[in-house]
Amino acid sequence: MKKLIATLVSNNAGYAPLIMRVPVGLTLMAHGSQKLFGMFGGYGLEGTGQWMASIGLTPGYLMALLAGSGEFFGGLFLLLGLLLRPAAAVVAFTMLVALFTVHIHNGLFMANNGYEYALTLAAIALSLVVSGAGKVSLDNIIARKL
Repeated sequence: MKKLIATLVSNNAGYAPLIMRVPVGLTLMAHGSQKLFGMFGGYGLEGTGQWMASIGLTPGYLMALLAGSGEFFGGLFLLLGLLLRPAAAVVAFTMLVALFTVHIHNGLFMANNGYEYALTLAAIALSLVVSGAGKVSLDNIIARKL
């Protein structure tokens, strides 16, 4: 188990991941807060679940819980640089589901509810899966202790 954790938290990245992790983590936490808690003008689990069911993602409440948790907790883990690779993989998956179920038919641009935002977040998350959390992260502290 120690070897698995060491593999997950190790990286040779410098400071660049921090520049991506902080704003993306905060943004994802805000979006997840809309779905989970109804904050920032969101609809909460009930409202988001009803909408997800209406577009065919059923059961809607569970899908809202999964999407909101992937965004909120994935964003939190990105922000902290904690278990970054699995967290970033969850974020990338969540964004790809959003891209292909909600946004793909609207074209690229956000002005038409397109997929550019989801694609950008997925690309950043995938790059973090590859690079790791970087020097300024909880992963780096854990890796040094192991």
